[in-house]
Formats: sequence, C-alpha cells, structure tokens
Amino acid sequence: MPWSPRAVLLRDLVLGILGTLAFLIDLGADLWAASQYVLSGRYLWAALVLALLGLASVALQLFSWIWLRSDVSSPLAPKPPGRHLALLHLLQLGYLYRCVQGLQQGLLVWRQEVPSEFDVAYADFLSLDISMLRLFETFLETTPQLTLVLAIILQSGSAEYYQWVSICTSFVGISWALLDYHRALRTCLPAKPLLGVGASVIYFLWNLLLLWPRVLVVALFSALFPRYVALHFLGLWLVFLFWVWLQGTDFMPGPHSEWLYRATVATILYFSWFNVAEGHTRGRATIHLVFLLNDSLLLVVAWATQSAWLPSGRLLQSLLPAAGVCFLLGLALRLAYYCWLHPSRRWEPDQVDGTWGLCSLEERQLPQNRRMAHLAKNFFPKPRNEAVLPWKGEVNGVL
Repeated sequence: MPWSPRAVLLRDLVLGILGTLAFLIDLGADLWAASQYVLSGRYLWAALVLALLGLASVALQLFSWIWLRSDVSSPLAPKPPGRHLALLHLLQLGYLYRCVQGLQQGLLVWRQEVPSEFDVAYADFLSLDISMLRLFETFLETTPQLTLVLAIILQSGSAEYYQWVSICTSFVGISWALLDYHRALRTCLPAKPLLGVGASVIYFLWNLLLLWPRVLVVALFSALFPRYVALHFLGLWLVFLFWVWLQGTDFMPGPHSEWLYRATVATILYFSWFNVAEGHTRGRATIHLVFLLNDSLLLVVAWATQSAWLPSGRLLQSLLPAAGVCFLLGLALRLAYYCWLHPSRRWEPDQVDGTWGLCSLEERQLPQNRRMAHLAKNFFPKPRNEAVLPWKGEVNGVL
C-alpha cells in the first residue's frame, strides 16, 4: 500500500534523525576506542584512529564549504553569513550544521498541512547533499576504521569489548550510508515502477557482501605487513585516480576542487565500485571488479605463505571461506540486480531534479540539487538515442 504524503514526510524526518544519531554514535565509538588505546599504552593505534578521523573530517568540511559557496541562495532559503559558515567548517562542524539544517527544514515541512513546493524541494535539496557527504564519510573514515580495527584484532589474536562496539557501529554506518545513498539517487529519478523496496534491498546487499571480503583481505594484509599497507594503498589509489581523471569527471564547481572529488572517488574505488561517468558502465564495472578481485587474491596468497606470523590463524581459516561465500553471493545478487531490477526506462523531468532545459519557469525557481542528479543520471541508464541534457556549466541551487 502506498504511503500517504504526511507519512512519507514523517518517515524522511525519522530517517534523518536516525542517520545523524548513527553518525554521532560511530564518532563516539571511534573516540572511545582511541582513548582505550591510549590508556593501554598503544599510542600508534590511537594515533591511526585519530588520523583517519581528522583526514576524513577535513575532506567533509572542504566538500561542504565548496558546495555552500557555489550554490545560489534565495530569499526563501538564505544562507548564513560567510564568516559564520567559515567558522563552523573550521571547527569541523560543517557536516553537523547541514544535518541540523536538514532536520529543521524537514520538521518545517512536516508541520505544514499543505507543504509548499519550494519547502519540499528545499528539504530534498538539503537531504541530497547530506546523503552525498555521508557516503564520502563512510569510505574516507568508517570503512578504513573498520579495516584498522580488524587488522588490530588479527594481529593481536583477541578482541576487546570496545573493538566489538567499533565494528558494530562501523557496519551500521556503512549500511546506513549505502541505503541512504540509494534512496537519494531514487529521489533524483522520476517515477519508475521498476525500482521498489526489493530493488533497494538487493542493491544494499550486493554492495555490502562485496565490500566485506575486500575489507577483510585489506585488514589481513595490514596485519601481516603493516609497513607496506600504505604503499599498497598509495599505488592502487594513484591508478584509480588516473582512471577517474581519464573519465573526465565534472562534479565540482571548479577545476581545482574537482581534484578533491577525484581523490575521494579513488579512495572509494579502492574498496568498492562507484560510477562517475555515463556510457559503458558495464565494461568499467567489470574491469574494476576483475582488478579488485585479482588484488584481493594476491593478498590472500600473501596470508597463505605468511600465516604463521599471525596468532589468529585459526580464526582466519573460518573467516576467509566465509568471505569467499559472501563475495560469490554478492556477485550473484549484483548480476540479478542489473539484469532484472535496475531501472532502464528513459529519463523524464520531475519537479525537483530532471531535465532543466524543459522545465517550466515555476519549476526552475525550485531548488535543484544537480550534483546528485548528475550522479543519478550516471547510475540509471537511458536510451542511446536520447539527447544529452543541458548540464555542464549550469549553477547548482535556486535559479
């Protein structure tokens, strides 16, 4: 049974609250783990946890600040003074500011008996940016933190209670980000009956099942060769960065900030697939999958030859077969998704995000988050004979 409009608004508001709480709980778990490492004299582990937190936070603030500076404001949705925004992002509070702003707008819309089109569109506009930032935070901080704590457990042969808390919060954060990102892409897409709850669940499952084995083998390599994992990451990251550059991404407002996006996408590609360009998606996804699979197999071979170094060898004997089963199941679900569940109808304009050149003047005065719409256009296919939509060079925000 379809949801009523007010129920949908309430659902989105509750999801926004839960997403913000999940982020804060995950942050608290990481800080708790770092404090426990310090108290137990494991200063290197604490420094690594804090370094990952710091680098990811700086990247998120940069993305948020650049987007806010480039977006066009409106009398109905004014932006705070630049000094206040700069101070918030300097204090690493830009993302939380966006979460609070999104919740306030969602609550405003929900309280209205007949929400205005602008308020609904502006709420979607804010939530789409939050979803994108949450996805970046997941692969810049949560996934590396999960890899780090697994490497520590594999190297030490035991797990403390706060490490299990960190693992659980990381999995919740990753799961939530994947689901929220898919929901955000769906918001940018016009009504397509082929995309439903089942498609979203399958999309989430194949992403998580393919991500888990990758995280495990990288954690395994980190536990075996802690001095070389940085070189391994840097080598693959440079390859992915070059690959993303070859695809000619045009996501950020300027050429310099575009490199920040490319560097972030290269980090995502180290763990999982992320589409950044139109055309030949299946071929690029296959190349990326084969590349990561070969790299992961090499890391498993390294464990097979050097497993005596780890005190958790028996644990690995059960984890690695389980990871192999997860990979095969995730691959099967991915094939099933793209064969039968992935929307394949043509793009049509909608109220918030769509074909801006064909929208009426009233619709063009609504907030339009073209960043996420651009990614949704890459994610959901369209017919080959469809004309290219006017995108490049247009300004994100309220026209």
